[in-house]
Formats: sequence, C-alpha cells, structure tokens
Amino acid sequence: QVQLVESGGGLVQPGGSLRLSCAASGSISGGNVMAWYRQAPGNQRELVAAVTSVGTTNYADDVAGRFTISRDNAKNTVYLQMNSLKPEDSAVYFCQLVVLPQDVYWGQGTQVTVSS
Repeated sequence: QVQLVESGGGLVQPGGSLRLSCAASGSISGGNVMAWYRQAPGNQRELVAAVTSVGTTNYADDVAGRFTISRDNAKNTVYLQMNSLKPEDSAVYFCQLVVLPQDVYWGQGTQVTVSS
C-alpha cells in the first residue's frame, strides 16, 4: 500500500548542486525513518543520509557538510540537497522508508551523474 516515488536526478557538472525528492504515499504515521541510499556500478548500496520523523539526522562521512537531508511530514516527502557535487557522487539514489518497527519500503531509484 505504501509507495515511494523519487525525482530530481539528472546530469550536473562537478561543483554543481541538485535536489532529490521522494514522496511517500499511503498510510504513514508514528515513528519512521526516511533515508537516501546510493549505489554505483560495481559497488554495494550505501547509506547517504537519514532523517527520523522527529528530525534526527545522520550522514555518511563522505557527504557530511555537502548534503542536507530534510523532510516535510505533512507531505510525507524527504529531500536531499546535494551541493559541491563530485564525480564520485554519481550513482543511482534510492529512497527508503522504514515504518517502525520493521516495515521497509524502497523507491525505484533516480540516476545522478556528475560529470564535466
């Protein structure tokens, strides 16, 4: 019943910025965590950033200071503002929702390519 739809991916030059959005539909309430993961070809899927329903955030070391995760609880939407992008940020970015205690949902992924 819960679905996640990502948007905002694309091609950007090194040093540029991009904002990803993920809108969740369905009955979502109570404690939950929304997160962004990414996966580049040949790599494992890795956590980029996460934010709880009460606003607690967590970032991977490689993106801390450059990326900002935020959410709009009224819209059940999570955002990832990506600044100072590097080629190594290129990946498919996936939105994840965890409705506590154990229900996990994934979006389809959106491609981010950082290249000159």
